[in-house]
Amino acid sequence: MNKILLIILAILLPPIAVFLKSGLGKDLLINIVLCIIFFIPGVIHALYVVTR
Repeated sequence: MNKILLIILAILLPPIAVFLKSGLGKDLLINIVLCIIFFIPGVIHALYVVTR
């Protein structure tokens, strides 16, 4: 159930999902940069981080 909620959150708010999964670190920084540049790569990265 928790993974499903993280996947939904990764689609809606990618940086928050990455933060909840991996905490503060390089994954969060990468995701924030991707979301600033363009939203879709941020979503893809968040889904990758949440599902791995």
